[in-house]
Amino acid sequence: MKEKVVLAYSGGLDTTAVIPWLKENYDYDVVCCCVNVGQGNEIDGLQERAKLSGAEKLYILDVVDEFCDEYVAPCVQANATYENEYLLGTSMARPLIAKKLVEIARKEGAVAVCHGATGKGNDQVRFELAFKALAPDLKIIAPWRCNETWNMKSREDEIEYCKKHGINLPFSSVDNSYSRDRNLWHISHEGLELEDPSQAPNYDHLLVLGVSPEKAPDVATEISISFEKGIPVALNGKEMKYSEIVTELNKIGGANGIGIVDIVENRVVGMKSRGVYETPGGTILMAAHKQLEELILDRDSMAFKKTVDNRFADIVYEGKWFTPLCDSLRAYIKASQEYVTGTANLKLYKGNIIKQGTTSPYSLYNESIASFATGDMYDHHDAEGFINLFGLSLKVRAMKLAEAEKKK
Repeated sequence: MKEKVVLAYSGGLDTTAVIPWLKENYDYDVVCCCVNVGQGNEIDGLQERAKLSGAEKLYILDVVDEFCDEYVAPCVQANATYENEYLLGTSMARPLIAKKLVEIARKEGAVAVCHGATGKGNDQVRFELAFKALAPDLKIIAPWRCNETWNMKSREDEIEYCKKHGINLPFSSVDNSYSRDRNLWHISHEGLELEDPSQAPNYDHLLVLGVSPEKAPDVATEISISFEKGIPVALNGKEMKYSEIVTELNKIGGANGIGIVDIVENRVVGMKSRGVYETPGGTILMAAHKQLEELILDRDSMAFKKTVDNRFADIVYEGKWFTPLCDSLRAYIKASQEYVTGTANLKLYKGNIIKQGTTSPYSLYNESIASFATGDMYDHHDAEGFINLFGLSLKVRAMKLAEAEKKK
């Protein structure tokens, strides 16, 4: 029996060409694995395509709920945003995909795993760090880094290679689409005019999940999102699964031009890259969660959690999900959400998310204290002593500087 390799299979031209390449260069039996994290109709027809390309078997794993509950959830609880804009849609999905590939490799008794990520991107790092953490004994094959045997530089090359191996599939050598990655949380776009940062995105050609703010309705949409311990549990008063809430918010947010980000980001491998992300539902969820935390978390917790949130976002972006530090940060983040329960009301209008009020049984807002009128719990005169102590170091410094000036 031949040894086996498990290939992360999307059904696109790149990973389709990898199947005969693996068989030719490694003499492996190829087991394809498509991990469904909410990429929609992209998985249609994969079974037949994988078989025609020479794969021994194809697994299609539906992990949408696991993706939302175990990977999206902690990122929302952490308000995780890379470089202040990117909501980590691709980043948070890669560890789960890698984990499932390892599970299939164990089930099939495979000796290797293979991914189709390029040698310039972040995904090679994310996949391979996960493989190393979960299955250090498995060989990792990255075709795009195999310069001696992977000689294909274009779509035309890949199509010709497939034809030489008896694989005639309906791929076109002309590709006028963007390079995209899609899951339930978002869709990313790279390539075409986006490769020139001086050019504006062609949103009419680009957008998939929604419309630009200019084309959104002139009437606002009002919604409410309820959370329990930092987890969304209801939309507009209706209890729903996490994945259902994200799905519905994608529709609502997309229609209102919410969640479109054009960013030049710093990749893990050291280069800058420009892309456009559509994250309508995620952008709304993040805004609602932050709105609730403002009401509930105390000052010190808010300040420290921002530090943790930023570090956690960097770790997720870098593919370090299966690390001791990531485990520890997730534990803190979960603990910080013990009282993040309540409802955030929002208005969506032409790309804007506008607060409409927040309620929580654990709110730290006290009208008696916060009001300009004198309340029982706050004596205005107490502020004088507080300011004297709080500003003591400033006063002492100013006095010492004045004395030094006099001695000159």
